[in-house]
Amino acid sequence: MKASELREKTIAELQNELADLKSELFKLRFQLATNQLDNPMRIREVKRSIARVKTVIRQNELKNAK
Repeated sequence: MKASELREKTIAELQNELADLKSELFKLRFQLATNQLDNPMRIREVKRSIARVKTVIRQNELKNAK
């Protein structure tokens, strides 16, 4: 998901997205540990998505604090 798409969402939607991504990352790590992971690059993609969501949440917090 692109940052521009994330900026259109509310903070509650972003936090739900963040929770979903974190649970997906947990599942991917578990699959990696048990040698059942098909696409190891997916872990990298999910980590970057988590960072994007956190960045947009922080930007919204700073914008609302002014």
